[in-house]
Amino acid sequence: MGKKIDTTHYKRFISFEGIDFCGKSTQINALLERLTEHGISPLLVREPGGTVISEKIRAILLSPAHREMHMRTEIFLYEAARAQLVHQKILPALQTGKYVIADRFFDSTTAYQGYGRRLDLEAVKLLNRFATAGLKPYRTFFIDISVEEAERRGQQMGRGRDRLESGGRDFFQRVRQGFLKLCKEETERFVRIDGERPMDIIAREIWEIVRKIWEL
Repeated sequence: MGKKIDTTHYKRFISFEGIDFCGKSTQINALLERLTEHGISPLLVREPGGTVISEKIRAILLSPAHREMHMRTEIFLYEAARAQLVHQKILPALQTGKYVIADRFFDSTTAYQGYGRRLDLEAVKLLNRFATAGLKPYRTFFIDISVEEAERRGQQMGRGRDRLESGGRDFFQRVRQGFLKLCKEETERFVRIDGERPMDIIAREIWEIVRKIWEL
């Protein structure tokens, strides 16, 4: 399995999670603006992606042309992209004292592939630990919206859906419930955010939490 990472030193690593169209990108951008005002320029990474190799894997994973992809193939591709990102970008940044914000991390795999695809949860968690060498975000913000609200926002945006976004209502219900279970299992790490409120109110709530964690 390799040497496990000592996560106690990585308070500067946070992640954002949620089902599609929950508003993660909007809130991450709002947080980045606040941090810039304080002279902080975090490393922002996204999953899957963030490195040359990981972005190539992302293109394969999200392309609607690959609908024949087996769910086990899918999870190995996610873990491969994650392993490259962690060891090429995230760990080196943290080890030099840089702040890191992840737009999705291994919790998405637990929710989407574990709960959504109904793969064996213990196997999913084992793969997550292997790919990350045990690294965890210090705080994870789960922006929670209903599946119905996600569908409404998706229709309002009027853009095409990628392979994962085309999973269907039942799939996304399972994914959302998976995230909610993770929130209950790891109450110290997860922060559930009601994502159906005005954007500025959500942004202020997130900022106050991050400001205290990072002592800004």
